[in-house]
Amino acid sequence: MSSRILIPFGPQHPALPEPLHFDFVTEDERIVDAIPSIGYVHRGLELLIEKMDFMEFVYVAERICGICSFMHGMTYCQAIEEIMQLEVPPRAVFLRTIWAELSRMHSHLMWLGFAADALGFESLFMHSWRLREYILDIIEATTGGRVIFGSCKVGGTRRDIENSVLRGITEKLEYMKDDLRNVTSVFLKDYSMEHRLRGTGVLTPEGAYKLGAVGPMLRASGVAIDMRTTGYAAYGQLEFEPVTANDGDCHARCAVRIGEVFQSIELIRQAASKIPDGAVDMKVRGMPEGEYFMRVEQPRGEVVYYVKADGTMNLERFRVRTPTFANIPAMVTTMKGSHLADIPNIILTIDPCISCTER
Repeated sequence: MSSRILIPFGPQHPALPEPLHFDFVTEDERIVDAIPSIGYVHRGLELLIEKMDFMEFVYVAERICGICSFMHGMTYCQAIEEIMQLEVPPRAVFLRTIWAELSRMHSHLMWLGFAADALGFESLFMHSWRLREYILDIIEATTGGRVIFGSCKVGGTRRDIENSVLRGITEKLEYMKDDLRNVTSVFLKDYSMEHRLRGTGVLTPEGAYKLGAVGPMLRASGVAIDMRTTGYAAYGQLEFEPVTANDGDCHARCAVRIGEVFQSIELIRQAASKIPDGAVDMKVRGMPEGEYFMRVEQPRGEVVYYVKADGTMNLERFRVRTPTFANIPAMVTTMKGSHLADIPNIILTIDPCISCTER
């Protein structure tokens, strides 16, 4: 008769890039229960809204997470713009969409590297990050930063991208496709990768929906929910469908992210071909008064911003529900019944961001 053992896991672990802690109840090598503990890097960023000018707070929102930086700033700006009923110049809207998709590629390629590293596939890790460097070079050339862009502001963008540069970006991304296919095919077809990922951490469509999973975690279980289909920014003028898979396991979540990398290239191509000429920002007069919920599809999934303004320079309330926070219940469910050796893979396939979760 096997006995139950309590095993602490994290917050520091060789396979995890994030300080996440679990207490695992195990029988032999199988997980019976998983108890998460979060709060190690809580920074109190939401309280800063009471002390900072609402225009300057964009910089704080961007630092909720380095990898999702641009989309955090964009979501905050869109919430303020809705409260103040600002009409952002069309060119700025397209530029935001292009930078958002570059962020998605940067995030997914980084994740692919971490996933390969967790499985001990060091050469695949290096090739994934080599491809990520192409994206970071584009971001640096167009914004001046490689992780924190600083290019989004209430009322538009701080920078423009010349049309000739946009054409060069689309050509560079098209050139990357063959290299991307060669690298990503290893994740999808290599025997050792499939052996570790297929059938591991299965999440049913019903479970994903009821537990409030978001992003690739949700779509890998066959639920085609993607906030970009609501048409915010320039997405309403672009043609695309959510990338989904049906197996609901670690391999399916990997496949969805790979599919979204190629989808981002197509979305950037469409946006670059349709972007109108004109200004990229507008003068913002007055103070915001009111409240608004803004939902945006970040690389890890749907982020929800609640902003409440009382007509002064300092907002009254600022609340963020990040995708990692939403995915933790689903992740805990997929752990139960799994082998202890598969836990790093399961955690990594939700692409955890504890910086976002503990803002």
